[in-house]
Amino acid sequence: MPQRYIKKILDARVYDVAIETPITQARLLSKRFNNNVLLKREDLQPVFSFKIRGAYNKIAQLSDQQKAKGVVCASAGNHAQGVALAAQKLDIKATIVMPQTTPEIKVNSVRDRGAKVVLKGDAFDEAAAYAQDLVKKKGMIYIPPYDDEDVIAGQGTVAMEMMWQQTAPLHAVFVPVGGGGLIAGVAAYIKYLRPEIKVIGVEPVDSACLYHALKAGERVVLDEVGIFADGVAVRQIGKLPFEMARDYVDEVIRVTTDEICAGIKDVFDDTRSIAEPAGALSVAGLKKYIEREQLQDENVVAIVSGANMNFDRLRYISERTEIGEKREAILAVTLPERPGSYKQFIQTLDKRNITEFNYRYADDRDAHIFVGVQLSPGGIGRDEVIDLLRAKGYPVLDLTDNEIAKNHLRHMVGGHTRGARDEKVFRFEFPERPGSLMKFLMSLGDRWNISMFHYRNHGAAYSRVLMGVQVEENDMESFLKMLDKVGFRYWDETENEAYKLFLGNGHVD
Repeated sequence: MPQRYIKKILDARVYDVAIETPITQARLLSKRFNNNVLLKREDLQPVFSFKIRGAYNKIAQLSDQQKAKGVVCASAGNHAQGVALAAQKLDIKATIVMPQTTPEIKVNSVRDRGAKVVLKGDAFDEAAAYAQDLVKKKGMIYIPPYDDEDVIAGQGTVAMEMMWQQTAPLHAVFVPVGGGGLIAGVAAYIKYLRPEIKVIGVEPVDSACLYHALKAGERVVLDEVGIFADGVAVRQIGKLPFEMARDYVDEVIRVTTDEICAGIKDVFDDTRSIAEPAGALSVAGLKKYIEREQLQDENVVAIVSGANMNFDRLRYISERTEIGEKREAILAVTLPERPGSYKQFIQTLDKRNITEFNYRYADDRDAHIFVGVQLSPGGIGRDEVIDLLRAKGYPVLDLTDNEIAKNHLRHMVGGHTRGARDEKVFRFEFPERPGSLMKFLMSLGDRWNISMFHYRNHGAAYSRVLMGVQVEENDMESFLKMLDKVGFRYWDETENEAYKLFLGNGHVD
C-alpha cells in the first residue's frame, strides 16, 4: 500500500508556495526527558499550517478545464487558508464555505488571500453540505481536506523532509490526527523507507476518531467531538487515511485538554512560538509516551502542525497548563470561620507555594475556600497534600479534574454578603516570590477576621490580592498602622462601586 503513494509524494508540487520547514531541537524538553526531542516546525508555513501542502498539490494537479471551473471547500480553519493561498498562486477562483460561527480573524485571513467567503450555518456539517451544493449546481471542483490521494501525498512531503533532514536514527514520529491526511502521508513515506521507525498518532480524548476506529476495526462516527483542539475536531477518520493507518500506524495516544495546554507551553518555552491546540497535540503525546515507556537517549520527533489560534484563548490555556503538567492541585477546603484560621492553614501546608486562593464570607461557622497548591515536579505531591490536610482535620474536596471548577467556579467564587459586619476592603500588591503569600498572611496576624480573599499567581513580578476584613471603626487606626508596618503597597477599596454592587450588599449609594 505505501508504494502507491511514494511516487506521488516525490512528485508532489508543494514548494511553489510551501517552504521546507526546519527540524529544531527542543532543548528544554530534551534535557527534561533525557531524550533528543525534535520539533518539525510546520507552524512556520506561509499560512502557519501544514495544510498548504496538500491543498496546493491537489489544486496543482487539476486540468486546465477543471481549474477554469473554480474550486470550493468547506473549512473553518487551516484547510481554508491553504486552499485560498493555493488558488491565489495559481490564479483560480476559490470559494470557501465557513460556518457563521467562524472567528473573524480566520474569515479575514481567507479573504485576504483573495478567496470568496460564504458564511453558512452554525456548524461544519451545514457548511460542507452547502459546498457540495455548489459542486452540483455550478460544477466547481471540491478540494477535500484529507480524504484524497493528492492531498495525502502533499502532506507526505513533511515526512520526506524529515528523512533527509534528520540523519541520526529516529525512534518515533508523533503526528496529530484529525481527518488523517497528515498521518497517512507520513506513515506511507516513513514505513516504506524506514519501517523500524514508529509512527504514532495523537488525538484529544474527546475527538479520538482514529483511536476508536482502530479499536473497532472499522471507521466509526463519534457521537460528538470536543472543540478545544478545533483543528482536529473530526467525527470520522477519512476512508483512505484509515486504510493506511490500519496497517502502518503503530498506535494512537490520547491526551487531555490540560495536557494539550501544557504542550503549548512547552513549544513556547523552547521556540518562543505559540502553537494552536492541534499544533501542540503531538508534543503532548510525545511526553506521555516517553513517561509511559521510560524512554531514554532516543531521537523522537513531534510535528508542530499549526499556529492559527485566536489570541484571546491564551488566558484559558495558561490557567490549564500547570494542571496539565501535574504541577498544581485545585482543592476545596473547609476552615473554621474565626480569626487565625488562615494562618493555621498556611502553616499546615508547610511552605508549599499557593497559586490561587479564593474565599467569600458565608456564615459564622465555616469558611469554604478555593485554593490552588503548587506540586513537586513529576506530579508527586497531590495525594500527599490532600492526606496532610485531612490528617489535620480539614475537610478536602479534590477539584483538580473537575471541569466545572476549572472552567467556571474559579472565576465565580464570591457573591454578596450581609453577614460580614464592619467589612473593609483593601487591594494589595507585593513582590511575587516563593512564600510571599505566606509572609503576607502571617504579617496580618490573627486579630482581625478575614471575610473575603482572592489571590492568583499569574507568574508576574507582583502578586495582587483583594481582601475583605472585619474591622470596627474605632479599631481602624490600629489596623492601618499594622498595614503600614507590613510594608506592602495597598489601597482602600471599601467605597469602590464595583465592590459594593457585586461583592458587598448589592447597593451603590
